[in-house]
Amino acid sequence: MRILIISDIHSNLEALEACLAAAPAYDRVFNLGDIVGYGANPNEVTVRSRELGTVFVRGNHDKACSGVSSLDGFNPIAGLAALWTRERLKPEHLDFLRELPMGPIEPIEGVQCVHGSPRDEDEYLLIPGDAYQQLMQARAPLTFFGHTHVQCGYLYALGSKSGRQVVPVYSSKKAADNVTLELEEGAAYLINPGSIGQPRDGDPRAAFALYDTEAHAVTFHRVPYDIAAAQEKIFAAGLPERLAIRLEEGR
Repeated sequence: MRILIISDIHSNLEALEACLAAAPAYDRVFNLGDIVGYGANPNEVTVRSRELGTVFVRGNHDKACSGVSSLDGFNPIAGLAALWTRERLKPEHLDFLRELPMGPIEPIEGVQCVHGSPRDEDEYLLIPGDAYQQLMQARAPLTFFGHTHVQCGYLYALGSKSGRQVVPVYSSKKAADNVTLELEEGAAYLINPGSIGQPRDGDPRAAFALYDTEAHAVTFHRVPYDIAAAQEKIFAAGLPERLAIRLEEGR
């Protein structure tokens, strides 16, 4: 089975459509949350996400934009975008976002999906040591997570003294490209497919991943998209300009 892993779309319709157009053939889609927030197309992206499948975990922006949680902890720009999104989401999409499940969930045997981390749906796993600590206590050998907007992986082999971070290295930041990680037997993994709608790892291309259960491999993908079109929508919507500018920076 080939599973498309997507996360942190953040209402960026141009980035989502570019990823779907470039994705290899897949059988299922796992969505790791933050469907909305920041971008100018929350309704359209929610519709498209729902069309892709039924495996979701909620993200912090999904909660804030639908009123499930407060804006405590959000910076002023994120808070303004969440309020703007909440006012514009159609009732049926608000209901959908409110009902998204909290991670972790286990959609197939041996695989769990979370937004932040297995122990806290809002935790940012940015420090390798934190990831390795959780891998030593992992309930499943493979966990997909999002939230950080940084495409990477962490692995910890049972009996080893330390873990290892995996960062895909691409030949450029302009064309579509991919890097395959073959999963080692007996190791536990935390894999972040990266953000579709607002990458923060210095690469402005939209990011996603494909998990092949038979090949026991994860392929990281980066895809260019029409950033200018997404930016113009943000400007026209009256959303904070920083949300548009950062798209071309990948930060």
